[in-house]
Amino acid sequence: MAKKLVKKIKVQATGGKATPAPPLGPVLGQAGINIGEFVNQFNEQTRDRMGQVVPVELSVFDDRTFTFITKVSPMSRLILKKIGKDKGSSKNATQKVGKLTQAQVREIAEEKMADLNAASIEAAMKTVAGTARSMGIDVE
Repeated sequence: MAKKLVKKIKVQATGGKATPAPPLGPVLGQAGINIGEFVNQFNEQTRDRMGQVVPVELSVFDDRTFTFITKVSPMSRLILKKIGKDKGSSKNATQKVGKLTQAQVREIAEEKMADLNAASIEAAMKTVAGTARSMGIDVE
């Protein structure tokens, strides 16, 4: 007999370093799953992405079991990592915090392509460039 899906939860956790503490613990506790089991499985699966923010889609079933899918880090995090900054500009139109080359935009687009709804790599590059501009980063 097939398991019945009860909830779908989207959370973000630090790869390889997830803990049962807030903000992750309360969300998982409300869903009724074993928090320790999720944390162990998540940390094992994301050991190669240590320290990066990893979005997770968690499916909880009626017998309190779960499955989860890890996604690629948020685009803004990938862009900031590429330019070596901690955060974007608070005044994106006047204060610029860095520059991205077309090659860097392509690398980010290729990495994030699986999670985007873009039809081609060029469309994904436009999405990356738009996000970068909104963060106060020039695209060359």
